[in-house]
Amino acid sequence: LTGKLSKKELALVPSSFDIIGDIAIFNEMPKQLKKKEKIIAQELLSLHNNLKVIAKKSGKFSGKLRTPKITIIAGEKRKETLHKENGCFLKLNIEKCYFSPRLASERLRIAKQVKKGEDVLVLFSGVAPYPCVIARNASPKEVCGIELNKAAHKYAEQNIKLNKLNNIILYQGDVNKILPKLKKKFSRIIMPLPKDSPAYLESAVKKLKPKGTIHLYLFAQEENFSTVIKQYKKHFKNVSLTPCGMYSPRVYRVCLDLKI
Repeated sequence: LTGKLSKKELALVPSSFDIIGDIAIFNEMPKQLKKKEKIIAQELLSLHNNLKVIAKKSGKFSGKLRTPKITIIAGEKRKETLHKENGCFLKLNIEKCYFSPRLASERLRIAKQVKKGEDVLVLFSGVAPYPCVIARNASPKEVCGIELNKAAHKYAEQNIKLNKLNNIILYQGDVNKILPKLKKKFSRIIMPLPKDSPAYLESAVKKLKPKGTIHLYLFAQEENFSTVIKQYKKHFKNVSLTPCGMYSPRVYRVCLDLKI
């Protein structure tokens, strides 16, 4: 971009972006670069043959479904893509569905803990990245997913067929309404919605088998990690905390592995 942007503008260019399938997504683009966005995006396309779309988030996640507003800066005019992760293909629309490629290693970490014959439940399952990665990389008896977002649920159904997985069952609707109706209990329950998951913990515990595990995601500052562990040790026999990446300055997304 040297010669195309001034030194001040070059200093403002974001140093990172997410890649979902063949789409690159900037978390935000400084207002000062508004007139140079297309130049930056076109340069990125020319450098990476695997990228076909350059986009930016036009606002933070909003609403109960936590979906972002996406604006295409350059490349093909589409928001649907096919993403590959941990041996799975995941089809999705980046604006209609919440999906973080940064959690790929975390999803595999959980999958590697799943023992043969386990019944696994994923709350807020989205386009089914956790169910697909677990079914592909472990040997569970069955993986169930519950998702409120109708668009994400439809993509999840497609992803099960796409990956030829036959031990996944998906439910579309509110966790509070569907969870009580499930007659079975689970060896492992995954709750990957940091902002809201703690509010559903009591209901999840009721569906957990003896000696089962809950993977509860939440946000926490590093200096508060020990406090968070102590808080949950009041209700669970074993509690361990794993950081899963920075969410914002000084705030981490963390996973609490809880055993009753």
